[in-house]
Amino acid sequence: MPRHYFRTNEHSYGVYRSMNRILFVCSANIQRSKTAEDYFSEQYPSLEFASAGTNLRLCRKEGTNPLTEELMEWADIVLVMEERHRKAIMTNGGARFGKKVRVLGIPDRYKYFQRELILLLAERSVGYIE
Repeated sequence: MPRHYFRTNEHSYGVYRSMNRILFVCSANIQRSKTAEDYFSEQYPSLEFASAGTNLRLCRKEGTNPLTEELMEWADIVLVMEERHRKAIMTNGGARFGKKVRVLGIPDRYKYFQRELILLLAERSVGYIE
């Protein structure tokens, strides 16, 4: 894993740090995390985004991205939708990644690119994506 995790940017209010590589995680990588990846990729083209699901069976069935150790290593920060996703990461050997995992608290009741989902993602990601 690279030693340098942050990119420092000049801003009119001073210097702030932003993450270069952000990974979004939900259960099946169909609605929430995929929406987050696609939305933020459009909004912040200079940053890298990826998304994945914690449920390997569902990801295989749906043809979506399952969460892998390689993705966890790639990411500077991992934004999971619910506490159960953080727990899945920790339970499956991801304890060493614990410092980079943050819970957004977004329940599984939204459709892909639903307006309410976009608003929640934008609100809850403040401070992680700049």
